[in-house]
Amino acid sequence: MSTFTSLITALWLVGATPTPPEGGTSRIEKAVLAGGCFWCMESDFEKLPGVVSVESGYTGGHVIRPGYKQVSGGGTGHYEAVRILYDPAKLSFAQILDHFWMNIDPTNASGQFCDHGDQYRSAIFYLNDTQQSVAEGSKHKLESVKPFNGPVVTEILPAGIFYPAEDYHQDYYKKNPIRYRYYRSGCGRDRRLQEVWGAQAGGH
Repeated sequence: MSTFTSLITALWLVGATPTPPEGGTSRIEKAVLAGGCFWCMESDFEKLPGVVSVESGYTGGHVIRPGYKQVSGGGTGHYEAVRILYDPAKLSFAQILDHFWMNIDPTNASGQFCDHGDQYRSAIFYLNDTQQSVAEGSKHKLESVKPFNGPVVTEILPAGIFYPAEDYHQDYYKKNPIRYRYYRSGCGRDRRLQEVWGAQAGGH
């Protein structure tokens, strides 16, 4: 692992934004989003140009260092979420949110697609005042031009501690492509995205 990669990892865990090594041209920033199953969110965002990496995890709850069984069982207050590292010289936070909306059902307050429960709700976790302002503006814009019926119920919340999920959840769609495709199809995620967004829908 390079020195800069180690620095990114260390600063990422404590919530700082790393600067590039001498001679670098851009910083690395991060975004934390919840949109149902983190396997799908990871797949959707890792394909977005300008994204450096995506990590699945848990955030927003009250239990310290929760595991998947605890979170999926409900009661910890956590959301399944992803933490995205991106290059702001290539991709803005507003563009990340544009992509986010097209890959979730923002009208579902009880979960996402076939997954029900508080842990599967959608949310934008802002890391600073700028992200909060951009997120609120993005949601307001969506509410004014939405191509679907029903209110936008996705929450905008201050970011808290992000706990990385277990290793077997990371890049699940790459490690277990057949099981992933079966889950995604069976859950009706892409079908529902088409119903909500039409030709604008995300999904893979």
